[in-house]
Amino acid sequence: MLKSPSAALLLGAALLVAGPALAAGDAGKGERVYKKCAACHQVGEGAKNRVGPELNDLIGRTAGSVDGFKYSKAMTEAGAGGLVWDETTLDAYLESPRTAIKGTRMAFPGIKEADDRADVIAYLATFSKQAAAPAPAETKTAEATPAPAPTAAVPAADAAVPTHGVFHLGRAATADEIAAWDIDVRPDGVGLPEGRGTAADGEVLFTERCASCHGDFGEGAGRWPVLAGGRDTLKADRPEKTIGSYWPYLSTVYDYVRRAMPFGDARSLSDDEVYAITAYLLYLNDVVTDDSFELSRENFTSVKLPNEENFIADDRSAEPHYAGKVEPCMKDCKAEVKITMRARVLDVTPEAGKENEGTTKVD
Repeated sequence: MLKSPSAALLLGAALLVAGPALAAGDAGKGERVYKKCAACHQVGEGAKNRVGPELNDLIGRTAGSVDGFKYSKAMTEAGAGGLVWDETTLDAYLESPRTAIKGTRMAFPGIKEADDRADVIAYLATFSKQAAAPAPAETKTAEATPAPAPTAAVPAADAAVPTHGVFHLGRAATADEIAAWDIDVRPDGVGLPEGRGTAADGEVLFTERCASCHGDFGEGAGRWPVLAGGRDTLKADRPEKTIGSYWPYLSTVYDYVRRAMPFGDARSLSDDEVYAITAYLLYLNDVVTDDSFELSRENFTSVKLPNEENFIADDRSAEPHYAGKVEPCMKDCKAEVKITMRARVLDVTPEAGKENEGTTKVD
């Protein structure tokens, strides 16, 4: 993490070696690439700060300087140290945000293709006043030599014809490939890896890797999911379904964080880090009250979430249809069918321009 403006200045100097160049990519293609960014950033007329800051006038802007947006300490210090966004600095940052600025809250893993980065920078430049029009491309006078037509690959005469499976495609997965996917964790703890982490350690990780979407205290940023609170709201008109109010098992929390988070950078957390973040989520939901609480494989199954008892076992196999192994009826199942009510009468299908006029209560 950047500890001082001087450290940020060194970072800015490293990114500014090539000087302020203008984006030379294809803005049209960049608009498509930008869809990866649109979940967190707005750009264009009426753009507002969301999970990330709005990106109008990004070219030439000092890092960490948008009014009203809460930046990470690292980003603020980078701007104070002289980091200014241009083609060169943006290219380095977009390739790997957390490598370019240690401690940034941006969870996005980066754009690995150089052409894609150039295109999205060109697109963002169209919303920046300081971005001048790119220099015209050189006119080539020499006639291009047409590329040879591709030739279809011809299988060797003695090549073995695959016979496995229905479509004869693919191959059997290796043991290592199966192990990489077989990471589910059951409520009884089966599948848990070795590891441990405290709620205090999880707070640091959550702030860096999760808070940009879920808020510093799990309250949710914008329309991203709320993770904490919501106790005693399940019977309310608008229940708040969180880890503490609704989820039945802690294994679901661990499994999901390990498998799918942070957003855009799944599987980047170590097992110890997942234990720590899970412990912090317990702390945010008052399931544990000491931030020194350490979660591990050894004590994992001893932790019970508040709503576990309100979930029941799936007993559909005991229902007559399943127990009797009766074939489901698919045709002429009822001698006579009567229409007892129409949606329009119930007001569940509003007419055009009358969406708010319905008054009939539907039980």
